[in-house]
Amino acid sequence: MSANSGPGFTQYPNHRLVAKPADSRVRVTYRGVIIADTREAVQLEETMEGSTVAPIVYYLPRKDVKMERLVRTEHETYCPFKGRASYYSIVGGPENAAWTYERPYDEMVALKGRLAFYPDKVDSIAASRD
Repeated sequence: MSANSGPGFTQYPNHRLVAKPADSRVRVTYRGVIIADTREAVQLEETMEGSTVAPIVYYLPRKDVKMERLVRTEHETYCPFKGRASYYSIVGGPENAAWTYERPYDEMVALKGRLAFYPDKVDSIAASRD
């Protein structure tokens, strides 16, 4: 175990998180405008004892997100598997609509600096094979 290992992995050994390339194009829209469009998303799958505990979450590289449409907030949360999350609001839209792990635990380094969006705070998060 590394010095920056997530404590959740030892505390909850039946809870699994798998981060892997999404192998699809992911677009995020808000009020009909595309605010993110990438072919380099990472998808996170969470299971516990073989059952899905959360829908797939797509983490998008910042270079493919219209960062000028977002503003950093003071809000933070903590996950024992991923680490501390920082949040962004959509300018003129919902607060804390996106989050990022800037210094994730070693097991989740694939998420570092990427953004994920809450599906109920944007119009859509669509993954397609085009």
